[in-house]
Amino acid sequence: MRTILITGATSGIGRAIAIKFAEQGNRIVITGRRQNRLDELEKQILGFEKSEVKSLCFDVRHKEAVYEAIDSLPAEWKQIDILINNAGLASGLNSIQEGDIDDWEKMIDTNVKGLLYVTRKIAPLMIDRQKGHIINIGSIAGKEVYPNGNVYCATKHAVDALSKAMRIDMLQHGIKVTQIAPGAAETEFSKVRFHGDEERASKVYQGYQPLMAEDIADTAFFIANLPPHVNINDLLIVPTSQASAYCWNKKE
Repeated sequence: MRTILITGATSGIGRAIAIKFAEQGNRIVITGRRQNRLDELEKQILGFEKSEVKSLCFDVRHKEAVYEAIDSLPAEWKQIDILINNAGLASGLNSIQEGDIDDWEKMIDTNVKGLLYVTRKIAPLMIDRQKGHIINIGSIAGKEVYPNGNVYCATKHAVDALSKAMRIDMLQHGIKVTQIAPGAAETEFSKVRFHGDEERASKVYQGYQPLMAEDIADTAFFIANLPPHVNINDLLIVPTSQASAYCWNKKE
């Protein structure tokens, strides 16, 4: 049984990853901002044979909350084998000159600083054991910039760079670091980006088959189960209908 900690597990990709690993009888630490959703997911995970679960309710943007939550774990639960830095979001879709600074700060604090806070707390625990795997959920937006994506793309470029830097820093300790960079995936992503406008969000996925959260979960599970001498450094995964961040084959 391995211990897997997943940030942003209350919906979408994070939730799908938690379920995928729980199905195989692992010890799962789920984190997120919504206690009711954590409670629901915890009940579901407990339904899987041989799985164990603990939930931690906190916002990755708040360093002290991150540290306090992780410190609260029992000693055996701190032996984290896999950290999945999934918590992230897009907020707004404006040109740089019309951008909402609150949106900018939310994305920077969640996508960059939140990832750093969690990693800073857990990486030393892995180093103490000289083993572990850090999987960062990036984005195609970390590979190329698209119109009005400015700050979101910048944060995901930061995740791309941090993943490379982590891999160098962790190398001497035998700790794997992987980035999974999804293209368009039908989750709450667009609903959050458009501040709850479900009609506008639904149009993002019209005319083609996007990725599903389970596709990314399957990919993460595959990567995490490779032999100890094998690591996938970086994986860009997109729907068949998407060639780049702004090139699509959509049907009317």
